[in-house]
Amino acid sequence: MLSFPAAIKVYLCTVPCDMRRSFDGLSMLAEHVIQCNPFSGHLLVFCNRGSDRVKILYWDRDGWAIWSKRLEAGTFQFPFAPTGRKEVAAWELAVLLEGIDLDKGNRRKRYSLPAAMKKEETEKGGMETRAS
Repeated sequence: MLSFPAAIKVYLCTVPCDMRRSFDGLSMLAEHVIQCNPFSGHLLVFCNRGSDRVKILYWDRDGWAIWSKRLEAGTFQFPFAPTGRKEVAAWELAVLLEGIDLDKGNRRKRYSLPAAMKKEETEKGGMETRAS
């Protein structure tokens, strides 16, 4: 789970986006759709048409950073905004990423690892990383 400073501003782009876009394409959407300065340091959140992928773009002092997530099952539920932009609190973004519908307050369907795989990961102490 991600954690965000409470004071950070979060803008959702409520218009579906092409997730092939990266730094330049998403920063252009931030300017034209969200109408936000992409260099502001705010979190700019984008979702695809299928609502199973999210990207968060932000300017991090000396360069762009993108965080992305693809769901194996279920969808994200972005709130509706006729302007194509909605400002939410950092805690609301965290809740949305965890699968809670902000409008209805109910949990949305999510993928869950089979019990055998969960046990295996617990015994190993988490995900293994490979050294290059």
